[in-house]
Amino acid sequence: MNKIVILKTGSMRRRKIISDIATYIILSLFSLIILLPILWVVRLSFTTKFIAYKIPPEWFFKPILDNYRSLFVDYGFGRYFFNSLAVAVGSTAIAIPIAFLAAYSFNRFNTGGRSLQFGILGLQMLPPIVLSLPIFVLMKTLNLLNTRTALIVSYLSFNLPFVIWMLMGFLEGIPAELEEAAMIDGATRFQAVIRVVFPLATPGVMASGILSFILCWNEFLFALMLTAEKTSTIPIALAAMQTERGVMLGTLSAAMCFAILPMLVLSIAIQKYMVRGLTFGALK
Repeated sequence: MNKIVILKTGSMRRRKIISDIATYIILSLFSLIILLPILWVVRLSFTTKFIAYKIPPEWFFKPILDNYRSLFVDYGFGRYFFNSLAVAVGSTAIAIPIAFLAAYSFNRFNTGGRSLQFGILGLQMLPPIVLSLPIFVLMKTLNLLNTRTALIVSYLSFNLPFVIWMLMGFLEGIPAELEEAAMIDGATRFQAVIRVVFPLATPGVMASGILSFILCWNEFLFALMLTAEKTSTIPIALAAMQTERGVMLGTLSAAMCFAILPMLVLSIAIQKYMVRGLTFGALK
């Protein structure tokens, strides 16, 4: 009897090990498929023009930094990088406090009813091209064309509704009794929100901020319409990076690496907040 039990246990362990190995192999293949385009871009950024266009590709070569030097010396990429960073950070910094207060008002007091809440959601669903002409006319009237301020304000049109709806989900998971207890102890409504609700909602705020930053960082249409060369952002710079001989793959790949870098660093730096925030909003 004991012998049969031992054999069954050994067989189950073998099946478990085989199942785990198969799972890791499948996940590794999917991860490789996702990472391969990024790794290929990184590879191209360290190649010469000859190797970049070579077919079949040359796998072993001496890495060079000429593409990165050309990116900043010949194309002035530092200006575009700064513009994108300033616009994304500025729009996100404005959107987060406004969205937090709006989401709190909707969640706790049902301000404006469902019609206003779904109206804000409807703004998020609008295609950006629908808003492009009114925003262009508005910025021209205010004499804000070709400025970073125009982009920061225009990005709020799609950024703010998105962050409001995200934060509404996070705030639903925070019991209102915590605020009531703080007010019983002598705190005002505003003090209860700042000292009790906001710290508990920090993971959700961080997750919303990251996604808001990514939306602004990748935006193309408004940046194309409202900016000129001195205020262009990275997506516009990438689209314009071509010469009379075609696209310079090495330099373009180096620019793409710099375009990915801030989001990669940001995601790693606050990864725990990202995971907690995205899961916290789903728990009710």
